[in-house]
Amino acid sequence: MPVENLSPSSFNSSSINPSAFILIGIPGLQEIHLWISIPLCSMYILTLAGNCTILFIITREENLHKPMYLFLSMLSIIDLIASSSTMPKILCLFWFNSREINFDACLVQMFFIHSFSIMESTVLLAMAFDRYIAICNPLRYKTLLTNSRIAKIGVIAIIRGTVLMTPCPFLIKKLSFCRTNVISHTYCEHMAIVKIACTDTTINRVYGLFVALVVIGLDVLFIALSYIMIVRAVLRLSSNDARVKAFGTCGSHICVILISYVPALFSFFTHRFGHNIAPQVHIILANIYLFIPPMVNPIVYGVKTKEIRHRVLRIVYQKR
Repeated sequence: MPVENLSPSSFNSSSINPSAFILIGIPGLQEIHLWISIPLCSMYILTLAGNCTILFIITREENLHKPMYLFLSMLSIIDLIASSSTMPKILCLFWFNSREINFDACLVQMFFIHSFSIMESTVLLAMAFDRYIAICNPLRYKTLLTNSRIAKIGVIAIIRGTVLMTPCPFLIKKLSFCRTNVISHTYCEHMAIVKIACTDTTINRVYGLFVALVVIGLDVLFIALSYIMIVRAVLRLSSNDARVKAFGTCGSHICVILISYVPALFSFFTHRFGHNIAPQVHIILANIYLFIPPMVNPIVYGVKTKEIRHRVLRIVYQKR
């Protein structure tokens, strides 16, 4: 499908929204889209298999109905929905050159991507709090993190993601796209849509920055504070074995935090301030941020968590 440009005669503030956007994928790399789709498809398959396995094991094993594993199951559900809201369309783009996406469908995809990213960040913060209580205040662990409170945290994560992202589609609907409806991206990302508008986008940019600072800024700050207090508490332990065990319980969560936030922060700063960075780099980073964590999270927890690892091995050996 050819790239579409809107008529110059419509270049005014009263322009209506286009009926559809055109996703061009990774600019300059369209000729190798088919090859790029191979690792993307592999990641998606691993994401589905890994997170479904985590959910199956936690659901079936009553001894895993504990706070850390309940938070992990929330993370898996979020990763499955976020990946499935984008990857099928990306694969259609790379395999069949299906570039067109309906205007409203694009806004829905954008809403799902960013709202579920906020939910994931909220769950990661809750998991850091879980590790803090488990190590720094173990005697109150069961009384503080009851099933009802965990359920409330899950509801808060949903409300937080929904409330913070709900204004974005409405703000975008007020914009005019009178120059082009071509999005230089593989999916409908908020800033990628805002950049092609021909009217003032100050409100959209400021609100996007506000959401990023509220979510990433505050969550990273509180996670960092939690682990500073955890490290202080662990270093006070007299036994070296106890220190190693305490750090081991946090290892998988630290890996997941780094995998989730480092690409997100890099993508955020390059998208807004890295004007000299090639657009291909922006888009590749955005895809890494979106698709690597959902694939890696179940692998990290499967390898680092003894209970899940043993259950997976038991299932494998039973099928032989």
